[in-house]
Amino acid sequence: MKISYNWLKEYLDIDLPAAEIGQVLTDIGLEVEHIEEHKGSGNGLDGLVVGYVSHIEKHPDADRLNVTKVDVGTGIELQIVCGAPNVAAGQKVIVATVGTTLYPTNGEPFGIKKSKIRGVESHGMICAEDEIGKGESHDGIKILPADAPVGNALKDYWNIKSDYIFEIGLTPNRADAMGHIGVARDLQAALSFRLKKDVSYHLPPIPEFETPTATPITVEVQDPIACPRYTGILLENITVAESPTWLQERLQAIGVRPINNVVDITNYILWEFAQPLHAFDADAIIGNKVVVRTWPAGTEFVTLDDQTRKLQPEDLVISNTQDGMCIAGVFGGAKSGVTDATTRIFLESAHFHAITIRKTANRLNLRTDAAQKYEKGTDPNITVTALKRAVNMLIEYAGATVASAIVDEYPNPAQPFKVTFKYANCDRLIGHPIPPMVVKQILQKLEIVITGETADALQLEVPPFKVDVTREADIIEEVLRIYGFNNIPFPESLRFSLSNQLGVDKELVQNTLASQLAGNGFHEIMVNPITNSQYMLQNGLADDMVTLLNSLNMGLDSMRTSTLFGGLESIAHNLNRRNLDLKFFEFGKTYHKTADGNYTEPEHLSLFVTGQSNGESWKGKQTPSDFFLLKSQVEQIFERLGETGFEPEYAESPLLDYGLQYRAGQKVLVSYGAVSKKLLKQFDIKQTVYYADINWTQLLRRLNGRKVQYKEVSKFPGVRRDLALLLDKAVSYAEIEKIALREVKRSLKSVNLFDRYEDVKLGDNKKSYAVSFEFQDEGKTLTDKDVDKLVNRLIETYKNELGADIRQ
Repeated sequence: MKISYNWLKEYLDIDLPAAEIGQVLTDIGLEVEHIEEHKGSGNGLDGLVVGYVSHIEKHPDADRLNVTKVDVGTGIELQIVCGAPNVAAGQKVIVATVGTTLYPTNGEPFGIKKSKIRGVESHGMICAEDEIGKGESHDGIKILPADAPVGNALKDYWNIKSDYIFEIGLTPNRADAMGHIGVARDLQAALSFRLKKDVSYHLPPIPEFETPTATPITVEVQDPIACPRYTGILLENITVAESPTWLQERLQAIGVRPINNVVDITNYILWEFAQPLHAFDADAIIGNKVVVRTWPAGTEFVTLDDQTRKLQPEDLVISNTQDGMCIAGVFGGAKSGVTDATTRIFLESAHFHAITIRKTANRLNLRTDAAQKYEKGTDPNITVTALKRAVNMLIEYAGATVASAIVDEYPNPAQPFKVTFKYANCDRLIGHPIPPMVVKQILQKLEIVITGETADALQLEVPPFKVDVTREADIIEEVLRIYGFNNIPFPESLRFSLSNQLGVDKELVQNTLASQLAGNGFHEIMVNPITNSQYMLQNGLADDMVTLLNSLNMGLDSMRTSTLFGGLESIAHNLNRRNLDLKFFEFGKTYHKTADGNYTEPEHLSLFVTGQSNGESWKGKQTPSDFFLLKSQVEQIFERLGETGFEPEYAESPLLDYGLQYRAGQKVLVSYGAVSKKLLKQFDIKQTVYYADINWTQLLRRLNGRKVQYKEVSKFPGVRRDLALLLDKAVSYAEIEKIALREVKRSLKSVNLFDRYEDVKLGDNKKSYAVSFEFQDEGKTLTDKDVDKLVNRLIETYKNELGADIRQ
């Protein structure tokens, strides 16, 4: 949210540096993320001064040029060569001094330098209006009035003031500070406390105006829950035109594009009071009646952007007696909007139920400024004040005349929240006593009314515009943020108790594996768990999907049920920037809805591999990343955690073209493989990606039940033997390894496949595996006879169970 400092000064008599105000706003919960100087129409006028042409003579070497002497208030007259036909002695002119950069209306910016023009030195430039970006004319120089003070900066003479814009990261609970007046209200409380003097904000003057007793346009609210208050007025003799310059510049300063005087005034009120207004062309109100109602499901409605949208029964619509005119609080209709030909308007100032507007705006993906105000909660008691403010401005700047009384449908006025506040609870929650007098001063400045008082407590009424302040704890928070978190002293001593942690230190294990993966060339990524529901819907993972109730973006409307999609987004982002060789890992959660309506958030460790496994080097060729690279990383992780002995099985996942998985009972601990080509196409990824999903929650549970025992390193040497096995192609290496571990478990330390060979000379459907076996005994040195006996046992078993032949 953008807030203009100059605009704030309309309600507060302050002149503190913008940086100081920004710090105060941050201290009271309105975090200022950025402060930017906004020069407005003064942009590009730096270095331009008012000058006086004291002397002029013809250029000695150019008929169309003149050599002038110009006083710019420095005590030294500047010699400036000028080619304008209308330059004359005695004029007040605009001078661009040496070093100034000019921003012309048409063309690129250019700088003013000391130069020689046909042999005569020139120390500046006398400017035309198009040369400074303030007009189109280039017929001659811009001549200023005779009373223009020589030497004054042009922007000071034209009274152009720069502004400072606060970019505030407004949290959803601060609906009371969605406009400039709300921010001014908070500032008055904070500055009164900090400056130790009374600082009060004041509303803009809102003169009363005469209203006829008649109401040519009536209002009917059919749903008073969705629309608790509806206020409106008829205005005639409107002239739709450009807004005055000051109004355009004020809106532009906060990033709002001026359109015309009627629309700009409604936008001005929106950012002043945080109260949305809507102007209807009164001639489009069929039956001279405004009906606030809903329409049947599927009813088509054409909005201002000429898009046809289908309504649902919960969508509130401002209608006439025949058709809808506006989606209430969200977006106007194409038929009832104000045009250049509009002369009569019906001006709406309403209060709509926040949830109703939020649901409609989210479903239609219409994130308008008005919708964002309404869905946070607006002040139902400000509608008439905001309406009168707009009417006064329309009378002044659009020539409006009031043609009806104010219509105000408010059957159930909003009541203040009643709260009992106890000083003892305040001191206990804050951890520091705040004097009762200070508490009362803060509450009064925040417009929280004290209706009763005892020595220990206050009876309070909280105004409806503070939609999030309904409990005693909320009141204490209000007091604390104005009093200042930084004013709470640190205690002289801290008390804590030592705790004995049972089980595995999750952070330590996680950091250990992160270091291991980083050492293997992986980079850690952190992915937004909020993702696009279409990923899950299109890939069969939506059955237990958790959708957001208040999505700010149609592309971010649900919680992820797999870590794969976010990783693929990161890969696609890098590939588009020519980072082709990637190794990523992420520790993160997925989110699932259970059959009984509860939710689970299992943790995962995910690995992503694509591109080349090693960088370019003169030492050797690059090797593409493949399934076995990923498999080795998964096995290293499991070995590091002491989790071995799992029998791989084929993974059954719609996300993978092929892969393996390990189970512990019925729980899948890890699945890994090549990402489905269909899924890669959705992300426009044209190279193979390998993905591993480790169930981190289940793996940690297994670690919690294990005791770590020390084992002495063997003093006796190991012995290696290799076998070349001729096998059927259907035989897997896993079967070879399983048999070896079964037959010589006590003395066998490792089994490794180091070569694989296929050739028609081996026979039909045959292949050759070269396998190494490492033997070691913990109690003695193995002799050749001992090892031969073990190898012969393996050979016999492989022949009998796998039909293997031993190649020589």
